[in-house]
Amino acid sequence: VGAVDLLHWRDVKRSGLLFGSVLLLLFSLTQFSVVSVGAYLALATLSASISFRVYKSVLQAVQKTDEGHPFKAYLEMEIALSPEQISKYVDKTQLYVNYTLRELRRLFLVQDLVDSIKFAVLMWLLTYVGAIFNGLTLLLLAVVSMFTMPVVYEKYQTQIDQYLGLVRTQVNSIMGK
Repeated sequence: VGAVDLLHWRDVKRSGLLFGSVLLLLFSLTQFSVVSVGAYLALATLSASISFRVYKSVLQAVQKTDEGHPFKAYLEMEIALSPEQISKYVDKTQLYVNYTLRELRRLFLVQDLVDSIKFAVLMWLLTYVGAIFNGLTLLLLAVVSMFTMPVVYEKYQTQIDQYLGLVRTQVNSIMGK
């Protein structure tokens, strides 16, 4: 199942599980530190794993079967990244970091006055956004929007396209003046 399928709710169970998990994580981060949330998640996972392992061991003892370790298939799976994969990800990250650094240098050292002014206006607007919302609130809004906007657009595509066309026409007429 791809990311688009999850966001479009093609598989309702998986989309709901992912959406609920991410929301729970983000709401937890609004109340607790990252360290606490990480520790609680690790404890919950470990508790479930230990409980399942003990349950399977007791079941095997009662039924007198020898099924082995319940997580054997997962323990035998290879989870290492190859040097090629690491190199590929590092190279991609390096490209993004270098591009970002060049762009920021260009904007802050005013290579193009218009672009730097646009960037300054954007940063000024972000100060107002930052005064109203914190980063986690914006992240929560982004996650909720990612899971709701595609479905709403699919359902009301003709109406939304019609109104967006009107807005585009108005913006173009204002920009043309």
